[in-house]
Amino acid sequence: MYQFTEDCLIGIEQIDEEHRRLFALINEAAALPQEARTPQTVEKILCHLADYAATHFAHEEAYMSEHDDPELPLQKKEHEAFTKRVQTLINQPLTEANASDILDDILPFLIRWLYRHILSSDMMIGKLVSSDPFAFTAKYHTGIKEIDEEHKRLFDIIRETNTLIHNDLLHDKYDEIIHLLDELREYTKIHFSDEEAYMKKIGFPELDAQIHAHTAFVDKLMNIDLDELDKIDDHQQEYLLELIDFLAGWLVNHILKMDTKIGSFERESGISG
Repeated sequence: MYQFTEDCLIGIEQIDEEHRRLFALINEAAALPQEARTPQTVEKILCHLADYAATHFAHEEAYMSEHDDPELPLQKKEHEAFTKRVQTLINQPLTEANASDILDDILPFLIRWLYRHILSSDMMIGKLVSSDPFAFTAKYHTGIKEIDEEHKRLFDIIRETNTLIHNDLLHDKYDEIIHLLDELREYTKIHFSDEEAYMKKIGFPELDAQIHAHTAFVDKLMNIDLDELDKIDDHQQEYLLELIDFLAGWLVNHILKMDTKIGSFERESGISG
């Protein structure tokens, strides 16, 4: 049996799951009893493997394209070469006499290629993308569209605020900063309400802990006296930078340690919100 080990994890959930599934399909094929290895069955197995690999490659390339990954052209070349090689193998005439041997020849090739490709190429996915601290990247995805879209908007508001704080050439920027912070407060309350309603709907077991965390964060936001910012003359910039660091840090930590569990629970339970 070919094992999908920890060193094959690249840290992007969908891609890791599809790699794991490819390993499982290859293992299922390898475990097929001799008497079941008819030409028709072997052809079906090989075509299914090829189709799943093509679907996976499409997802992988779409992810890289979305994130402007500079490794995309290389990945496409490797995927094309793999597809061409597999198609050549699949096109061999299958008979009762050779079907099992052909399957035994193809499976080691598939697994060797997959191991090499994951460890040498896929590991680079996302690693060369700009390290924007306010980028809403795949690691923050819960897999729940509504929640992910709202999280992205929260990241965007924080980024816009941070950009304004660092723009020393912009006059009267603090009015705009106050406006964005006010928007952040209001949007956060809306998001938490939506998120809690969703968790309640799917029976998420850690709802109470989420509510407590949300309440504490909202209290922190509401205690920011935006009217007082004009009075913080000498330390206004420093205060705002510390505030942004806190907001971004809390959001990142909360999503990674708590919100991603919502999507995991939903998938594992087979529940749909």
